[in-house]
Amino acid sequence: MADGGERNRGEQEERGNRRPLRVWVDGCFDMVHFGHANALRQAKKMGDYLIVGVHSDEEISKHKGPPVMTEEERYKMVRAVKWVDEVVEAAPYVTTIETLDKYNCDYCVHGDDITMTADGHDTYSEVKNGGRFKECKRTAGVSTTDLVGRMLLLTKTHHDRENEARLPRDKVEELRENPQARSPWTGVSQFLPTTQKIAQFAEGGSGPEPGDRIVYVSGAFDLFHVGHLDFLQRARQEGDYLIVGLHTDPVVNDYKGSNHPIMNIHERTLCVLACRYVSEVVIGAPYTVSEELMEHFNIDIVVHGRTAVIPDPKGHDPYKVPKALGKYKQIDSGNDMTTTKIIERIIRNRLHFEARNKAKEEKEMRVFEALQKQVKSGQELIEESS
Repeated sequence: MADGGERNRGEQEERGNRRPLRVWVDGCFDMVHFGHANALRQAKKMGDYLIVGVHSDEEISKHKGPPVMTEEERYKMVRAVKWVDEVVEAAPYVTTIETLDKYNCDYCVHGDDITMTADGHDTYSEVKNGGRFKECKRTAGVSTTDLVGRMLLLTKTHHDRENEARLPRDKVEELRENPQARSPWTGVSQFLPTTQKIAQFAEGGSGPEPGDRIVYVSGAFDLFHVGHLDFLQRARQEGDYLIVGLHTDPVVNDYKGSNHPIMNIHERTLCVLACRYVSEVVIGAPYTVSEELMEHFNIDIVVHGRTAVIPDPKGHDPYKVPKALGKYKQIDSGNDMTTTKIIERIIRNRLHFEARNKAKEEKEMRVFEALQKQVKSGQELIEESS
């Protein structure tokens, strides 16, 4: 059997003898996470040029319910995914052959889940029937629905650490892990990180070149959003090679409290790695930027945004060393989005999102049950004929 390197070389040689393949992917891309990024990574592997159609707020509200993020925020987030070559704004919710032809795309790629219109029809039926559809594997353990469910737990009471013991745990389990009637596509399953997955997201990355100016930033980067994105883009402008240090879950919980972080460190790592402005990620970076850390990575400048700097456990400034070395800079990305503001959006529209999640899952369960019946009928016919 050929190894991965031989297969890749074979694919490259084959592509060298033909015109570039153009691949179409579309979706809501609400609260862009590593599951979205992984689908885009897989789609790019199936061709040479990846075009992503992102639906408008109006289209999503019509077929699915209100999105958490605005269309402008979602367009920006998708453009920043390093495997994306082009973004089509306000793409139609139903994918047609006409759309593929308009953008000279050979085929459409979507995950192995089902996307349906408001009246329950498969949005990809036309391109499937026309032989212009390819399937990629859905990333288990994450979905926008799941993330919304996690944030719906963060009520004002839950933000108060003294009252954490009074959380309605029965409601928590109902929102996230109700074993009765769980959609196989939306239902929550634990994300299991592997070294292969991290390597796939880090692909194409290489160490800094001699003479590169190395920039270092650190933080939680929880629920990776447009605020993070604009900050990292601005930080990258300070040098040639951007290293992002991610704090561990206990450290983030210590300085943010409550149920933070919403995403664990493995999930946050993949989200940050998918960003085109990021060169390298330090998983579990220390909260205090020490002289040893700066020497190890040969850091030229440590950058921090406008958020308040919380003292380390000893009460010291975590940026004391880079400041003393004259290697610290505070920047303004011009974007005031924060993880807290996203959570506030969810809580403010709690009833809408709870209803959206429930309706989506019920619709998916009806389709799943119908598919199971079709499979069962087919098996019975085979048994009868044999």
